[in-house]
Amino acid sequence: MTVVVTPTGVTAADVLAVARGHATIEIAEETVAAMATSRAIVDGIEASGRPVYGVSTGFGALANTSIAPARRAELQHALIRSHAAGVGAPMPREVVRAMMLLRVRSLALGLSGVRPELARGLVDLLNADITPWVPEHGSLGASGDLAPLAHCALVLLGEGWVLGKDGARVGAADALQAAGIQPLTLAAKEGLALINGTDGMLGMLLLAIDDAAHLFTMADVTAALSIEAMLGSERPFLPELHAIRPHPGQSASAANIHRLLQNSSIMDSHRDDLAHAVQDAYSMRCAPQVAGAARDTLGFAASVCGRELASVVDNPVVLRDGRVESTGNFHGAPLGFAADFLAIAAAEVGAIAERRVDRLLDITRNRDLPPFLAPDAGVNSGLMIAQYTAAGIVADNRRLAAPASVDSLPTSGMQEDHVSMGWSATKKLRTVLDNLTSLLAVELLSAVRGLQLRAPLTPSPAGRAAVAAVAPFAGAPGPDVFLAPVLEQAREVVAGRSLRAAVEQSIGPLS
Repeated sequence: MTVVVTPTGVTAADVLAVARGHATIEIAEETVAAMATSRAIVDGIEASGRPVYGVSTGFGALANTSIAPARRAELQHALIRSHAAGVGAPMPREVVRAMMLLRVRSLALGLSGVRPELARGLVDLLNADITPWVPEHGSLGASGDLAPLAHCALVLLGEGWVLGKDGARVGAADALQAAGIQPLTLAAKEGLALINGTDGMLGMLLLAIDDAAHLFTMADVTAALSIEAMLGSERPFLPELHAIRPHPGQSASAANIHRLLQNSSIMDSHRDDLAHAVQDAYSMRCAPQVAGAARDTLGFAASVCGRELASVVDNPVVLRDGRVESTGNFHGAPLGFAADFLAIAAAEVGAIAERRVDRLLDITRNRDLPPFLAPDAGVNSGLMIAQYTAAGIVADNRRLAAPASVDSLPTSGMQEDHVSMGWSATKKLRTVLDNLTSLLAVELLSAVRGLQLRAPLTPSPAGRAAVAAVAPFAGAPGPDVFLAPVLEQAREVVAGRSLRAAVEQSIGPLS
């Protein structure tokens, strides 16, 4: 796949294709023309000698310090070196690639006043699969993601580090030489244009949205499997009951669960049983109310990303009428708020899944399944400790769901006296979603064990697909086994697309 960067930017799908699919990138000719026009305005301002932030002055608290023309290129290089001050483990390759493409997008909008060579330089790195080493700590989401973007920009200069194919840290100069790429020399304003923006936050949020969309559907699948294994009722998921509370996510989730429960002899076995519970527990009956609200939160986050993808977040910006104006568009509050909101929603999807696991394992509530789903309980503990693991992850997610975006810390001599913490918000959101994958893996394994223990009754088509996906590595209920590798493989099933594809082949597309 080839992603073409136009003067209107790129799409969310483009970002995913470059970050995860390693698509190649091209810059459209009209994009080059737009950047050249913008650069001509900066060249004219520089020649005029009038003071303009980022062109002829210092940065941040040094904005009133005039820089002599002979030292303005030196200023840009010094800016990149000083701001590449992050520490910690490297960010994942997909995050850095997303961030780099989004910086190309920002420059391509033609309001940053830079030469097309800068955008081409970043594209060359991406197409050569050179990924800068970007430490995890350094951004406050204030003037955007200054430190992370500076680590990317430093590689353009032939300095700093890149992430080797084996995860090791490699000198940028060696990597560029091996790829036949010449380091760049920056002109006035160009260093600032490379690092001022929300690209890291936006990249992580776009990746998280893609993951969350899949996981929220898988949460409907594991919920339905658990309800089926616990002899729950399908009636709370009837469409007419959700039409009277028309939240779109709730209706979609309920429709998924209702369809997933059809054509099951397990469900048929108790449908007309007068002794059956009149109402199931909230973790079963209210699954679409929780997962559906999460879906609606996801929709909000996606709409924020859509607006940000169309936004100019540089500072200062070079307007087409020749003015150069300072803005606050680099402030990451919109993305930080959305990420924190989505982290809360994802944490709750995981929390209610853990409650269903606990019911499945409890002999007093699981409707005649053996204790901890162990046929020979006592000698065997079954999935007892898998639920401990899930409970611990839920507790971790509750801590991670505390919003980062309310935790502003002033910096730069009080010039940047309110920051967004959007980098932290989006980074911890990705951790919450990784934890959600583990929680759904525990529920998947537990539900499949429950369905197996209902034999000779046969489960729904979704249940049969789940058993077929899990049994090869988990086996049938029986003596205890080393459980950690089983859970790891269950995580792969949840995160992957094969089980969902098998289910949809039987019952049609899930929302």
